[in-house]
Amino acid sequence: MKKKKYLLGISALLVLSLITTGCGKEIEVKNGSKVAISIKGDKFTATEYYNKIKEDNISTLIEMIDRSILEKKYKEDDEEKKYVENQINQIKSYYGSDENTYNSVIKQYFGVDSEKELEEKLSLEYKRQQAVKDYVNENIKEDEIKKYYEENTTGQVKASHILISVDAKKDATDDEKKTAEENAKKKAEKIIKQLEKGKKFEDLAKKYSSDDATASNGGDLGYFDLSDMVTEFSDAVKNLEVNAYTKEPVKTEYGYHIILKTGQKDKPKLKTVKKDIKEKLTDQKLENDNTLYYVALREIRENNKIKWNDDSLKKAYNDYMDNLINNAKSSAQAS
Repeated sequence: MKKKKYLLGISALLVLSLITTGCGKEIEVKNGSKVAISIKGDKFTATEYYNKIKEDNISTLIEMIDRSILEKKYKEDDEEKKYVENQINQIKSYYGSDENTYNSVIKQYFGVDSEKELEEKLSLEYKRQQAVKDYVNENIKEDEIKKYYEENTTGQVKASHILISVDAKKDATDDEKKTAEENAKKKAEKIIKQLEKGKKFEDLAKKYSSDDATASNGGDLGYFDLSDMVTEFSDAVKNLEVNAYTKEPVKTEYGYHIILKTGQKDKPKLKTVKKDIKEKLTDQKLENDNTLYYVALREIRENNKIKWNDDSLKKAYNDYMDNLINNAKSSAQAS
């Protein structure tokens, strides 16, 4: 979809300085920098503290930057609230409702001390996802859209199917699963033979199909986009003539299908499906490139013209982002 605990901001040091000054004490200086705190002879300056933050907690600065950029464009809405609520409920359902366990988990994995801080972190993550998706969508090229349209866009098709599910228990052995799969395939092959003998597809679907939602309807799926179905099913329907059925059972994650194509609409014009194509290409790009999320966020920040007044801080940021991108690459290669 990484976390560290919030630290005190530089503003806190300014407040500390003001309090000290207000008490009439003279500001102590060490190596040209104001001393923020002393303990048993050791003196820690604001500069030393600032440098430590740069080294160890750059992610906090990035969160501040992203909030400044994204909260202006992406206002909280019902979808965001639902996302945050669902994420918290999932955490609670997975780790139980014990308060101590819950607090320990969110501290360990999210670096926060309260549910309020967790909500803020999840809210920012939601906005980041929206921003990345918008950025990728806006940068899809016209030739990519045309290529997808020519190669993948067809008119909606209408089809019916008979599904023979694989009847194997969850705790079945590999041999038992193999036998159940062979039996399902043989059953589907026998149904195809009945079709070849002139039996009606509708009647066979009502009698044999495991798909309770369509069996009583003769297996009718109505009109649908090919992209709405799993690849194996879509490929089989795409290659059929209208009123033709598959001569071999089509295997998917649901079992074995016998498919009858009953209708085909004309291919829609590009302008009517362009928005949908861009959304599909966006999802494909994000799914196929683990680094794109971080690359997009970096570009979004650069497009907002961040001015770095501290070169070492800028370097810490770039090193941090390079590390995230390289880790994403390594993770993709390992999987």
